[in-house]
Amino acid sequence: MTMIETSAENGVFTLTLNRPPLNILNLEMLSEIGAALDAAAGSAFLVLRGRGKAFSAGADVGDHLPDKVERMLSVFHGAVKKLAAFEGIVVACVNGAALGGGCELVLPADVVLASSSAQFGQPEIQLGVFPPVAMVLLPTICAAGAARELLLSGRAVDAETALRLGLASRVFAAETFEAECGKSIARLTSMSRSSLRLSKRLLRRLHPDDFAAKLQLAENAYLGELMQTPDAVEGCKAFLAKRKPVWRDA
Repeated sequence: MTMIETSAENGVFTLTLNRPPLNILNLEMLSEIGAALDAAAGSAFLVLRGRGKAFSAGADVGDHLPDKVERMLSVFHGAVKKLAAFEGIVVACVNGAALGGGCELVLPADVVLASSSAQFGQPEIQLGVFPPVAMVLLPTICAAGAARELLLSGRAVDAETALRLGLASRVFAAETFEAECGKSIARLTSMSRSSLRLSKRLLRRLHPDDFAAKLQLAENAYLGELMQTPDAVEGCKAFLAKRKPVWRDA
């Protein structure tokens, strides 16, 4: 079974995360996502979905250990940069959990449609690490204080709170979520594609964010500073061993 599914119809490219139940993002899956985003280039619309009870509960913690983390960040950040640079309209349909790396995949989307069952959060700090993509993007989406609290507490928020914070564009009841997503996407696809593309391009020009450069700074800090601390490794090892971490605070 492939870890993602893709389809393309009438300029709408749909990428579905297909590693249920939680769509945990491992290196193989991240590589497949990157390849799918290459295939999606030129599409007017990109729709991100998650199969099962979650959009994605995050990246595989085992890939955060010293022997894999540099490769993992390279592949993951490569995929996110493709999302952020996508010229068409990106729609994320979030059912269930969008946590950690799963939430970071949602952050570059232009429109985020959330089920009432959705949860958003960056719990990485609880493992002694931080989320580089969210460090860059979350403060551009939420108010600065709210972004800092989410990043420093690792707290997850429900769909209605995400809507108030600006993380979600619309929230639909779980039982009608798929139908409402279809209606919202149909509304977008009924509009002039050239006008949508030019509008998004102008928004980028008027509000430049230097995303790639800032993400590189965050990645450098992750590898060159954070991963040199014993707590970063301890947090991941403790999670994998299902025990409470013992912090050295060093």
